[in-house]
Amino acid sequence: MIRWSSLRLLVVALATASFLSAVPVSEPTPVHVKPDASAAAFTVLKAGGEATFASPQPASLPLGWAAVTLAGPHEVYVQNKDITKSLDVRPGAELRQAPKADAPVLTLANAGETLDIIGLHGRWTQLKLTRPLIGYIQVPAASLPLSSTPRPVVTDPSAATPAPLAPPPVRAAAQGATPGAASTAVSLGESAGDAVPRIFQGRFISTRSPFRPRRPYDWALADESGSRFAYLDVSRLLQTEPIENYTGRTVAVLGAARAVPGTKDFVIIVESLQLR
Repeated sequence: MIRWSSLRLLVVALATASFLSAVPVSEPTPVHVKPDASAAAFTVLKAGGEATFASPQPASLPLGWAAVTLAGPHEVYVQNKDITKSLDVRPGAELRQAPKADAPVLTLANAGETLDIIGLHGRWTQLKLTRPLIGYIQVPAASLPLSSTPRPVVTDPSAATPAPLAPPPVRAAAQGATPGAASTAVSLGESAGDAVPRIFQGRFISTRSPFRPRRPYDWALADESGSRFAYLDVSRLLQTEPIENYTGRTVAVLGAARAVPGTKDFVIIVESLQLR
């Protein structure tokens, strides 16, 4: 929450100008996914930075709140079921703050939007997008940005309908990486021959079983629950140690991901493999 004393510069600037798009922030300021103090904060504006007001301001905002624009890139997560066979994100898919079903929804995927794979997390795919998002900060009523759109007074914040987080469609491309590791940008729509290797982590498992038909690949990565989330193509792997020695162990795999034709599965063309 922004303290009133920390917004003196904001008050003065707005009192002497008819329009202001950005103002300095003097202390860390949480940006909420909804105009509600109890809503999750998906980022914090650093002291010494600026708050960039969205223009125009949504008319349905509760009194004491302002919408701000947050430039990308942003890390988001989507369920694997929302990724098509061509490795595109289904339009309207929920892009969440964390890889879990109860994580806040930051925005929705736009039709034709280019997103980049950062990593795989079980049933979730981590993505990076660069288009701006809209968040909400608390400000004193006198400090609200001026707008040509009349803003009704809302006495009950629960009665206000928050503005959607998704801004107009913008094409985006971003730097692909797993957390803590750099990688080259790669589009979800790239062909297998052009895909750039990235690092994936999971439990190394065998797909072979005498009680079921043979899978298209003998090895796979599984999440903590044991569910397979990607096949592994180890045909290009130069390994002196028997591959079976990695079974059941957590590994880091460097390779390019692609869709398995005719299925909803992924396969990683493994270039290197190491224990974690």
